[in-house]
Amino acid sequence: MDELKWMLITANPSVARYAEACGVHRIFVDMESLGKAERQKHLSAHMASHTFEDVAAVAGVLSDAELMVRLNPLHAGTAEEVDGAIEHGARRLMLPMFRRPEEVERFLGLVGGRVPVTLLAETPEALTRLSTYMDGLGSRDEVHFGLNDLSLAMGLNYLFEPLAARLLELAVALLRERGIPFGFGGVARIGQGELPAEWVLSEHVRLGSSWVILSRAFHGGADCVEALVEKLDLRDELHRLRLTENALRAGDAHLLESNRQRLEKQVFAIARGKWTQA
Repeated sequence: MDELKWMLITANPSVARYAEACGVHRIFVDMESLGKAERQKHLSAHMASHTFEDVAAVAGVLSDAELMVRLNPLHAGTAEEVDGAIEHGARRLMLPMFRRPEEVERFLGLVGGRVPVTLLAETPEALTRLSTYMDGLGSRDEVHFGLNDLSLAMGLNYLFEPLAARLLELAVALLRERGIPFGFGGVARIGQGELPAEWVLSEHVRLGSSWVILSRAFHGGADCVEALVEKLDLRDELHRLRLTENALRAGDAHLLESNRQRLEKQVFAIARGKWTQA
């Protein structure tokens, strides 16, 4: 199994260039705005809606890292968004909030194979109906499971509840059978977060994930490289993640299962605290 690859959300060219130099594999520019603020208004989640100008600015500084752009959910202006993102330098497009295979088919038709795509399965329908649309994916296309919106749509209180409940297991087994890369959720810095990053990484290893989004803990909302460097050493933090991942891969199935059980217990303890406060 290949090593995990890191994604970082930013539209700041200097931060993107620095992240690439530190070993980030994919820069994630987020143009999604339709319905997002209303869905996630009570969450501490990324909300900024980036622009085509942001896409072009980031594209202009990257040499190795792939530039992925998340568009809006399928709507009347999707064709223009697809064309605009590609024209401004996107090397991969992400489709969020879809529910039916017809939406995936339409999106793939609009992209026309010009760049690979990542389907963001973040609705119960997208998770349940995976087998109805994954056959349309090409050799470089991927699926990412968005735990924030998936948990919200299911009426849950904590984004990692679907993972703890093993709701992704059948879906990722189908993807592994077809050789389709996938990722899910995000990860905090080692030693930080109410849910230990080590246990989240362990689930990525156990399930065979390829990609993980680096949480805001890896940039602290910094709007420039100088501010980021003041907060943390990104290269060192990524090195610590890799060392932890390597140790997990060197372990056995018993270690991964033990971590899974600990994660499950902690996730539902956190969720219980949230639902009793509601």
